[in-house]
Amino acid sequence: MLFQDRTAAGQFLARQLADYANRPDVLVLALPRGGVPVAFEVAKALNANLDVLVVRKLGVPNDKELAMGALAIAQHFVGTTSRHEKKLPKTEIASTGVRVLNQDIVHQLNISDEIINSIVVQEQRELERREQLYRDNRPFPDLQARTVILVDDGLATGATMRAAVMAVRQQQPASIVVAVPVAALETYQELKSKVENIVCAATPNPFYSVGRWYEIFPQTTDDEVRSLLHKSYKKLSTIVPE
Repeated sequence: MLFQDRTAAGQFLARQLADYANRPDVLVLALPRGGVPVAFEVAKALNANLDVLVVRKLGVPNDKELAMGALAIAQHFVGTTSRHEKKLPKTEIASTGVRVLNQDIVHQLNISDEIINSIVVQEQRELERREQLYRDNRPFPDLQARTVILVDDGLATGATMRAAVMAVRQQQPASIVVAVPVAALETYQELKSKVENIVCAATPNPFYSVGRWYEIFPQTTDDEVRSLLHKSYKKLSTIVPE
């Protein structure tokens, strides 16, 4: 194991991101649910705003932990195509959101378009539920010309992070930083060329799974996500007058 829990991982990661502290252009975006406790510690240490970018993993039939892709909400993201987007694997803007598919897994398991579309519809419903639950009618932050730090608790296949990068890139930020405590080496190397910076504490090989590198790794609940976001917003409201 590398980290006691997500809180400890976030505190460790924050030290590696110290160059981004106290910068008004920096925004920390967590990938819920597991990325929120990590991102909370990062945002707190950097004195940065914290928000969430809801992304759903598209699990293969009969093995939902194996990602064949990911889905990010589309309603907030309207922008132009950048040179970075062209490098993303099989990425498209669909009516259901920003969708990234791992074609190697899809072909290897012979997953039909019909099955993929069925899973996308199901995950879209859950994505919209979480978006409404976490955001409480707050508008999505303006990312244009911002430095956006995307935080998760780890990267295995990287499907959810690739969808997040695609979604954020459409808002034309100044730069995108991916920050994770641990990642599979192949995924780390792939993402490194897709963003302006990637900060990762460790890339163990073989990787196995994200949870293997934590001593305590429970499922993060919706209530925990809401509580941490509320704490972060409350802290900011005491600093910035309305």
